[in-house]
Amino acid sequence: MLKTQFICQSCGDAHTKWSGRCDGCGEWNTLVEEAAGGPPGGLKGRPGQATRTRPASFTALNGTTAAPERIQIGVDELDRVFGGGIVPASATLIGGDPGIGKSTLLLQVAARLAHNGLKSAYVSGEEATAQIQDRARRLKVADRPVQLATETDLRKVLAALKATTPDFVVIDSIQTMWSDSLDAAPGSVSQVRACGQELVRWAKTSGAALVLVGHVTKDGQIAGPRVVEHMVDTVFYFEGERGHQFRILRAVKNRFGPTDEIGIFEMHQYGLAPAREPSALFLSSDQDDTGGTAVFAAMEGSRPVLAEVQALVAPTAYGTPRRSIVGWESSRLAMILAVLESRCGLGLGGRDVYLSVAGGYRMAEPAGDLAAAAALLTAAAANKGPEKAIYFGEVTLSGAIRPVARMEQRLKEAARLGFEQAFVPEGSPTDIEGLTITPLKRLSDLVDLLAPDIAP
Repeated sequence: MLKTQFICQSCGDAHTKWSGRCDGCGEWNTLVEEAAGGPPGGLKGRPGQATRTRPASFTALNGTTAAPERIQIGVDELDRVFGGGIVPASATLIGGDPGIGKSTLLLQVAARLAHNGLKSAYVSGEEATAQIQDRARRLKVADRPVQLATETDLRKVLAALKATTPDFVVIDSIQTMWSDSLDAAPGSVSQVRACGQELVRWAKTSGAALVLVGHVTKDGQIAGPRVVEHMVDTVFYFEGERGHQFRILRAVKNRFGPTDEIGIFEMHQYGLAPAREPSALFLSSDQDDTGGTAVFAAMEGSRPVLAEVQALVAPTAYGTPRRSIVGWESSRLAMILAVLESRCGLGLGGRDVYLSVAGGYRMAEPAGDLAAAAALLTAAAANKGPEKAIYFGEVTLSGAIRPVARMEQRLKEAARLGFEQAFVPEGSPTDIEGLTITPLKRLSDLVDLLAPDIAP
């Protein structure tokens, strides 16, 4: 009798019976009935057949095994995110919203590596051959010797890869692959787990660099079980807004390099190209005198990035003040407003507050607190504030401004881009050429500088 179990399509937990809510992740209506199969990939022995198991071999920790030489892509933004190039026999998972440019970027990478003499293969389970060829002609890479296949059967894909032995392989996408050893639909947790495990195992034994494309959920997370992210060596997220021309490739897991680096690309008619001035890409050219803007000196890995924070403070039209935030955490804005009201005596809690980070950039580090506060203060006071100024620093609940990491790098990048003033925490370097640095100890000091008219 065929045994079945109920698998959560969100977290991968198995249940013996159906229920409306998954006990593992708490999601509703995510349990799907699937067959309880044996080992993934159809690795089943014959009944009564004895199997010989070769013991695993151990190596000394102080051994001299040479590290594999990285594959240089030749694109600075990509090599930076990978940690200096792609490592052979590695597996990479790239996720992103539909239409963000994942397939375009990976087709360009495969074509570039093929042009450099490596054997590249591109396997698509979502598009027809003619569609991919048409995209290649649009990207001006149709003449590159990339091996192209459109197949979803895992057994056929692995057979073709073993026959051609490529150096770089793209699977677009892992959710479309299916194995005939499992009685489950493509894209289900069981299929994604089994196909991902087989493909990663092939990459480790063959020495090829494997890239898997993953769909994302409405929450922005890669769909399927989290175990797939644990299988692979690197996990990247391809981010960006369709209304903007740039895209960000962000590393969230990397066994061979840093996990906080980003690569910034610009979308044009011939595909994706590295941004010409990444650190100034998120600055706005608006020179309005009504205030409400502040430039934040952020750090993305080892790279300083300047982004503009925009704020608007308006009278409340209804009983409950509105809060609209783009590119920042709503809880962080609520904290800054509470500190301004409790520690600085400013009554902004009863007014509508809108805050946005220009260019679709997302502030993720606490160092953006001071820039957000500066934008709110100049918006409330309706004055422009200091020209060519940058801000960074963490605001505490007591109203103090704490130092942040890599302050010297932030200041040097601001000076290189022509900024003349910097409002920073105490303890920052003060000898940066071309910058007038104003150290701040408390948030009330910034209020006295930017909005003295509304101070109590």
